[in-house]
Amino acid sequence: MTQIVSPQTAEHYQWGEGCDGWHLVRTTDLSIIEELMPPGTSEVRHRHIRSRQFFYVLEGELTVEVEQSNFVLQAGTGVEVSPGQQHQVFNCGSTPTRILVTSQPPSHGDRITQ
Repeated sequence: MTQIVSPQTAEHYQWGEGCDGWHLVRTTDLSIIEELMPPGTSEVRHRHIRSRQFFYVLEGELTVEVEQSNFVLQAGTGVEVSPGQQHQVFNCGSTPTRILVTSQPPSHGDRITQ
């Protein structure tokens, strides 16, 4: 069904240390999540077997570590992470960071931590 979606209407979940996520699109073959990361937060380093991801910054700054390389993203920029690549995201800044995480297929249930 076609409808307008926003964080106010989407399914919400919490992760990590005070981070929030909203499932904007959640189908069997595509996931688009808006996430809010407070300053100083990060996720656990991990990889996905099947899922290809794209991290896009809406607001703030995000550091994405992919296979030992750091990419510092500002609002309006993003980075792609291929299946099998170790990665981790950090908000090293002093303000909250809002991002879109697009995963195809969805990454939930496809995560391996090291």
